[in-house]
Amino acid sequence: MRRDRAADAADGHPVLRLRERSGQRDVEACVGVLAAVHKADGYPVNWPEQPGVWVEGADAIGAWVAELDGRIVGHVGLARSGPGDEAPGLWREEAGADASADAGADAGAVAETVAVVTRLYVAPDARGHGIGALLMGRAVREARERGLHPVLDVVSSHRSATSFYERMGWQLLGVAEQEWGPGQRVVLHCYAAPEE
Repeated sequence: MRRDRAADAADGHPVLRLRERSGQRDVEACVGVLAAVHKADGYPVNWPEQPGVWVEGADAIGAWVAELDGRIVGHVGLARSGPGDEAPGLWREEAGADASADAGADAGAVAETVAVVTRLYVAPDARGHGIGALLMGRAVREARERGLHPVLDVVSSHRSATSFYERMGWQLLGVAEQEWGPGQRVVLHCYAAPEE
C-alpha cells in the first residue's frame, strides 16, 4: 500500500501528514473536529445521534485523516453509493449510456462505476494550509485507482463547500431536493470530479 503524504518540518513550519483513518481513537478525534466544524459552519446540517457511527459512514471504501503537528484536523471518506445519494444517479444519467456502450455493460454494472466522496471537513483553526484539497485529492486518487468515478452531494446552503468544489474543477451535475424530516427540505448540489 502506498504511503500517504507527509510534509517535513523545516524552520518551525507545521508538519502536515495524511494517513488512513485507523481505530476508535481516530474516530473519537474526528468526532471532536466535527463538533468544532458543526459549531462554526453548521456541517453536518443535523448533528447525528451517534457521531462516531456517522464519521465511519456506511459502505466505506476508505477513509483518511489529516494531522497537523500530530493532531487530527481533517477527515475524508470514500464510499459506495447508498440511499439518499443523488450524485451517482445524475452521473449515471449523464455518463451511463456512453459508459455502458463503451464497456458493453448493463445498467447495474454502470452503477458500480462511482464512488461517493463523503465526510470531508477540516477544523476551523487548521484552515489555510490546503488540507481540504489534499484530503480531496487523496479520496479522488483512491477512487480512480479502483476504476471508480468520484461524485458527491453538498447541501446548497454550504456555499463555501460548493465554492471549494468548483475551484477544484468539479462539475455540477444538477440540483436535487430531499425531505430530511418533517418540515426539513434541503437542496443538494450534485458534483462529479473532473475527468483525468
